[in-house]
Amino acid sequence: MTIKGETLLEQSLITCPHCGTAKLERMPTDACHFFYDCTGCGARLKPKPGDCCVFCSYGSVPCPPVQAQGRCSTGCGCKPNGDRS
Repeated sequence: MTIKGETLLEQSLITCPHCGTAKLERMPTDACHFFYDCTGCGARLKPKPGDCCVFCSYGSVPCPPVQAQGRCSTGCGCKPNGDRS
């Protein structure tokens, strides 16, 4: 995906801080993924304070909206994706 002449990465290696399981996942390009269920231990990950999504907190690459805007915060302009309960 290319925005403003820059190529954005659409996959990130997300690593569980509890058990160390790492999995390559495709990131949504127009939203933030708020929750992620670890495939190793079943822990439900949520963003660290100040991060907009689990990819920004636990991934090898920040989410595409943050890559495009160059910052990660709840005011980054992206929309939450999925269950927020």
